[in-house]
Amino acid sequence: MIIQEITVNGKKFNLRLTDQSIMDAGRLKALYNAAYEDPESFEEVSSAISNTINQLAAYVEPEVSDSDLDGVIQAIMKVVEEKSKEVAESKKPETSEKPKKGSSKSHKTTKKSKK
Repeated sequence: MIIQEITVNGKKFNLRLTDQSIMDAGRLKALYNAAYEDPESFEEVSSAISNTINQLAAYVEPEVSDSDLDGVIQAIMKVVEEKSKEVAESKKPETSEKPKKGSSKSHKTTKKSKK
């Protein structure tokens, strides 16, 4: 679990970043995309969007007021996106140049003789 401080409307909040909160943020993003791609489905997904927003707000302390809720959700989405990028970057294999077969570079090893 990671505690991330976020500031919204001049107020500081502590966000508990867990696997579940990250999954909830991803779910909210998917729901927003579904509503955007098919506006007619908005009524169907609006309840799920509302529930997911409330779940995300529960990861924040102190309790979020209605006037700060939109900004807090935007901040959560931004933090989750940044953390996801960090994780993806850390999982990339290191790219190091290795000599290719048949390369003109050769490695010479020198053995020291024991006397």
